[in-house]
Amino acid sequence: MINRLVLASALLFCISGCGQREELTGQTEITKWPEGKNAAVSLTYDDGNINQFTRALPIMNRLQFPATFFIMTGQIPGSQYQGKFIGRPVKEIIAETANTPTNKDNFFERASAAGYLGYIGTMEYHTRAGALVDAGKEDQAHAVMDELYRKVREGAFEPGLESKSEVAEAEGVTWENLRAYAAQGHEFASHTITHPRLAALDESNMLYELEKSREDILKQLGPEHTFSAEGPYGTENERVMEYALKLFPATRNRMPAPYLEEINRGSKSQPGASDKEYVQWQRGALTSTPLPLMKSWVDTVAAHQNQWLVLVFHGVDGVGWEALPSTLLDEYFQYIKEKEDKLWVATFGDVTKYIRERMNAKVEVSEKADKIRVNLSHSLDKEMYDLPLTLKTYVPSEWSTVSVSQGTKQQLARPENDANGAFVLYQALPNAQPVELSGT
Repeated sequence: MINRLVLASALLFCISGCGQREELTGQTEITKWPEGKNAAVSLTYDDGNINQFTRALPIMNRLQFPATFFIMTGQIPGSQYQGKFIGRPVKEIIAETANTPTNKDNFFERASAAGYLGYIGTMEYHTRAGALVDAGKEDQAHAVMDELYRKVREGAFEPGLESKSEVAEAEGVTWENLRAYAAQGHEFASHTITHPRLAALDESNMLYELEKSREDILKQLGPEHTFSAEGPYGTENERVMEYALKLFPATRNRMPAPYLEEINRGSKSQPGASDKEYVQWQRGALTSTPLPLMKSWVDTVAAHQNQWLVLVFHGVDGVGWEALPSTLLDEYFQYIKEKEDKLWVATFGDVTKYIRERMNAKVEVSEKADKIRVNLSHSLDKEMYDLPLTLKTYVPSEWSTVSVSQGTKQQLARPENDANGAFVLYQALPNAQPVELSGT
């Protein structure tokens, strides 16, 4: 549980039952969200299709909303790694299927090779089999592989190479474009190389899709864009997650923590039913999703204190899966903007970092010569977790203006009041110099 009030031994602060508000002076906590807002919202996009950048991104830039784009790297010109099968020659695998049915020992190899047999139409079998594995229907997934390889042996497919529709829809995206968008404040994150069903891949091919996608992003965009990832199709397969969470600090699929309730896109659970410190509520807008329903998601989180709405979009203006009109997105984002006094709109990575920093933070307070000194630290990797946190410190009621300084940075804050007295909200960088507050 978060250590909200860690007070220096040099001071005795009244926590409850005080006769005078002044005894709260110096009491400090980290607000649940930056600037004391009610909730967080992350706008996320899957697949990186061209219209996300040409149609949706300008809307978000106009409203000053950062977004997270989960991109496939294999089709981007200049990427070092493209889709391939790692393993035995596929002719050996095809020949073997004539005598050995698919089972738990050979399924992953066969499913990994399915899209790379040299025929058009075989990738669909990989996708179908992976969906069945994700659904816990392994026997049916084995049957799909038997059907595929039987048809291959019978010559039912035309020779040739094929790519998934998601790859074709991303045509036109370049690393140069993405570097420019990243400079505008947007986060880019791995969505693998080729958008496979990770649950149907063997270890070598799964690691190739995850590791090499990360490697190209690191080379082209820098380490700050290797924090987040999303396994295609929203997989929550435990085997996949075990690999992915070793490579990426945060995945939108799953990132278990005792203080975080995760409600995925398919769940009918309501976020208000959870009593955990934080609730990540994912909602995916489809072509048929009514705009009033989409707005109600925003209203729900704005009315609570512990909720993080993660919105998932795919297609835009006819390009991509379940495409939404950019005019609808414009109206929707405007609606979110109107509630910005209650909502912190931030990338998936930044919200994750804020939550984790707060949950692992320590605040120490002391008082000297009419100044309040606050030391803020956390136990996480200091290079990776460097997001400022918002602190709320109670100050003497006679302070009309408060100077807040940390190192060379200084900010002025005007006290506000709640039932406990006067306080100021301010930003502080963890694991840096102490913050000093003084009043006039």
